[in-house]
Amino acid sequence: MLVNCAWYRDGERQEGSTDFSDLVSLARAQGGFVWAGFASPGSIEFDEVAREFDLHPLAVEDAVHAHQRPKIENYGPITFVVLRTVFYEESTSQISTGELMCFIGDAFVVIVRHGEGAPLATVRQELEKRPAHLAQGPFAVLHAVIDRVIDTYVEIGMQLAEDVGILESEVFGTNRKSWSQEIYLLKREVIEFRHSVDPLAIPLDRLSSDLTLQIPEKIRPFFRDTSDHLARASDLAAGLDALLSSVLSADLAQVQVRQNEDMRKITAWVALGVAPTMIAGVYGMNFDHMPELRWTYSYPAVLSGLGLFTLFLVRKFKKSGWL
Repeated sequence: MLVNCAWYRDGERQEGSTDFSDLVSLARAQGGFVWAGFASPGSIEFDEVAREFDLHPLAVEDAVHAHQRPKIENYGPITFVVLRTVFYEESTSQISTGELMCFIGDAFVVIVRHGEGAPLATVRQELEKRPAHLAQGPFAVLHAVIDRVIDTYVEIGMQLAEDVGILESEVFGTNRKSWSQEIYLLKREVIEFRHSVDPLAIPLDRLSSDLTLQIPEKIRPFFRDTSDHLARASDLAAGLDALLSSVLSADLAQVQVRQNEDMRKITAWVALGVAPTMIAGVYGMNFDHMPELRWTYSYPAVLSGLGLFTLFLVRKFKKSGWL
């Protein structure tokens, strides 16, 4: 579905037809470029776009079916860039991903969006307020799109960091619950996040340094700046991944420590019952000739001995931390 299409010349949006075929003809005849945005187009709809802009069939197939890794490809005069967009649902701590396919030619930039994350409506509005930057051509649009996507990466990385911090506090708190399931689920979301962030480093490096790409020199420094932002998001994601592994190990260690404490307490209570059970068993055998059976103070003496011995064991176990 065509979301928006406009012709820009000297950084200004030109009023006129909304048909992209007419706008392309005007851009090629009078200068400037066409910026067209599509959302999850079908094969039939995008075939017309491919014919108008002479897009390579392999890139068209990628744009229609999606499910691509971040990458950059050259198809003659056309540069094809794939980005992964990310959306974080904080209430469920789940990552949703989408994709952006960008076709950049000398007189056009076509952006195809699949899935959720990084809405681009405001990108167009903000860029139209910077005509000097927009006048640099289609690669200025590509930079603005990539910059918005990477800013979203950083924001989501900070949200994930908050959730990891909360989970870390719970693991080392007083609650005896095991948090291994929550840690595993959050770690899976962090890995999904890394799958979107890390592969973008190579395409961005090419955009900032590859001289074979027809990128205006005034735009290249902006791509280097976005590379720095991407590195920050990538480092943050890698740190969270490593921290979650450590937290998971700590949680499992905490479970073992608690189990050992429980076993020590159980052992201590069993030991406290050994002496009374043994003496009661001996005097319950009903033999005629047993020591102290006829002694007046036998009963209180035995009970007192059991009490003192039990009190001695309780103090020893408490001192050693078993009770």
